[in-house]
Amino acid sequence: MLKITNLKDEFDQVVDYWSPRIIAQVNDQYVKVAKLKGEFTWHQHEDEDELFYVVQGELLIEYENETIRLKEGDMHVVPKGIMHNPSAAEECWIALIETVTTKHTGGIITEQTKTVEQQHT
Repeated sequence: MLKITNLKDEFDQVVDYWSPRIIAQVNDQYVKVAKLKGEFTWHQHEDEDELFYVVQGELLIEYENETIRLKEGDMHVVPKGIMHNPSAAEECWIALIETVTTKHTGGIITEQTKTVEQQHT
């Protein structure tokens, strides 16, 4: 069965910040949507790159030696193995593309960590 996904409708389903929802799978990649606000946690994904696309708002991604600012329409890939910490002063909507093996907060477990099961719509 062929499926059409409307991103706006998917964002309407997101109620908690930092709680990504898996909305599609393309081969071994998940497509996720999330709403972000405030601070997250420093973490890394040892074996997986992570693609951020800002749909609405502004996102900061801190690295150990620099901080990048993404605005609406910007896309950025966090390279595997690199410590990073995303944050958003105001509500920010993002789409993520990650391999199915990517753990939400890498090897670090916090109150914000979501399992893959918790991310399925």
